[in-house]
Amino acid sequence: MDTLNASKKSATEDLHRADIVAALHKKGWSLRKLSEQSGLAAGTLRAALERPYPKAERIIAAAIGIAPEVIWPARYAKRNFTPVLTLPASKTSQSSQSLQHVAA
Repeated sequence: MDTLNASKKSATEDLHRADIVAALHKKGWSLRKLSEQSGLAAGTLRAALERPYPKAERIIAAAIGIAPEVIWPARYAKRNFTPVLTLPASKTSQSSQSLQHVAA
């Protein structure tokens, strides 16, 4: 599918909602029909186009046939972010010098 080709976009830029809806239509789905088929209220899946909604994202991605991380990379980058503590270089070198002084 050309509309889902992520090579033209930034790795953290989500697909446009119109591209997502068009991909669903190409697979024979509307958001309403897919919502109802999934046992949800008619407008529920539309919420995933506006804001993070993991369950709805998985349903839409499965209908299109691609991973939700490909459709919404920015959302998944935020969800999967793990902060890493990095100490300033001056603190690290001071603590290693004091340890060497104690060991001597």
